[in-house]
Amino acid sequence: MPDFDMLVLGSGPGGQKAAIAAAKLGRRVAVVDRPDMLGGVSLHTGTIPSKTLREAVLYLTGLTQRDLYGQSYRLKEDITVADLTARTQHVVGREVDVIRSQLSRNHVAQFIGTGRFVDDHTVALRAAGGQERLLSAEHIVIATGTRPARPDSVEFDGRTILDSDNVLTIERVPRSLVIVGAGVIGMEYASMFAALGSKVTVVEKRAGMLDMCDVEVIESLKYHLRDLAVTFRFGETVAAVERHPRGALTVLESGKKIPADVVMYSAGRQGLTDGLDLDKAGLAADARGRIAVDEHYRTQVPHIYAVGDVIGYPALAATAMEQGRAAAYHACGEPVGRMHHLQPIGIYTIPEISFAGRTEDQLTEDRVPFEVGIARYRELARGQIVGDAHGMLKLLVSPEDRTLLGVHCFGSGATELIHIGQSVMGLGGTVDYLVDAVFNYPTLAESYKVAALDATNRLRQLDRIGD
Repeated sequence: MPDFDMLVLGSGPGGQKAAIAAAKLGRRVAVVDRPDMLGGVSLHTGTIPSKTLREAVLYLTGLTQRDLYGQSYRLKEDITVADLTARTQHVVGREVDVIRSQLSRNHVAQFIGTGRFVDDHTVALRAAGGQERLLSAEHIVIATGTRPARPDSVEFDGRTILDSDNVLTIERVPRSLVIVGAGVIGMEYASMFAALGSKVTVVEKRAGMLDMCDVEVIESLKYHLRDLAVTFRFGETVAAVERHPRGALTVLESGKKIPADVVMYSAGRQGLTDGLDLDKAGLAADARGRIAVDEHYRTQVPHIYAVGDVIGYPALAATAMEQGRAAAYHACGEPVGRMHHLQPIGIYTIPEISFAGRTEDQLTEDRVPFEVGIARYRELARGQIVGDAHGMLKLLVSPEDRTLLGVHCFGSGATELIHIGQSVMGLGGTVDYLVDAVFNYPTLAESYKVAALDATNRLRQLDRIGD
């Protein structure tokens, strides 16, 4: 008999939910993770610390209050790294305690160390002291997550040339910063450091940024970041990064040279699979360390599952949790519904961006007719109260059946507000539901009613012309 019914490699969002789901079904479950990494990359170097850092930046800089109290308003004049990390350390410490308690309450065995496959049912656990022991399981779930991808041509030193993990351990707030890559992580950190007063330059080889988002929203974000003195270099490729005693020099292939105190690379993520000895279990990863799975999150070895960032897109903590739960249920023979195709995306730039459904460009490309309804925060009492005169909510509505085709939000609370639109879309509701619904006043959620009224007024004009 194997030692466990399920062995989970990695304790991030996907691994946690897989372990707890199987344990609640009465299975013998164990989790393996590295020392001081309970909660995984998401808790220690990814989602939680970066979003906590963002809250500290917003609070200490007073950025969101400047429309009310003037552009010179600042809660603390000289913000140090210690000011920023104190909040992060507190939150991470509390979350580690919560996760440890949840695993213990559900009788999930916790092993500290790293695991590698010996065969398709056995993992060798290497503890901190170097000792190894074998753990066997009927089912194994790989939830090892990812690390920042590092170009071989760049000499990272963790002080002057950083990746997105190192940036959380910088010694001081840089006066100037070059960020290579205008993806989600790059733009989140660009907005944070710009809010702190750093002179930020973003270098991106593509013609734009965050191309999965609504064009109007991205234009609004660029406007706000430029207002914070962010410089964009789109269509540019980095040829070299030179480290100097007083900082770094980023040399572009076009010949431009950008001096800065610090350079941060945000060049995607690499799956943490190179130490797993996947071949001994009959598995393989692609060039980015990702493992292929089927709709049940099974690998090509049916009793071995993989969930979370290690399987690639969408690589979100929220989806990883659902993947872990679904994998555990399938392994235990428990019925489980398929994850809904409509998933919210949240980007924690300053201001926030969140959306669900399709964009205007996608609908146009698919030749799907739509009408637009917009609510602007400056027209809402709550928008004035919180000092956000720039936020907006956009609804994309079908003129044929009046269903919502997409919801896009930019501004304070966007990642919270999006779930209202997601729910209406997921249940097949129409814009008329939002018109007739009563929202608390004054709230930002009232923007749904305003945008819905705007959309229905436009639809009414279409009908009049048609008549």
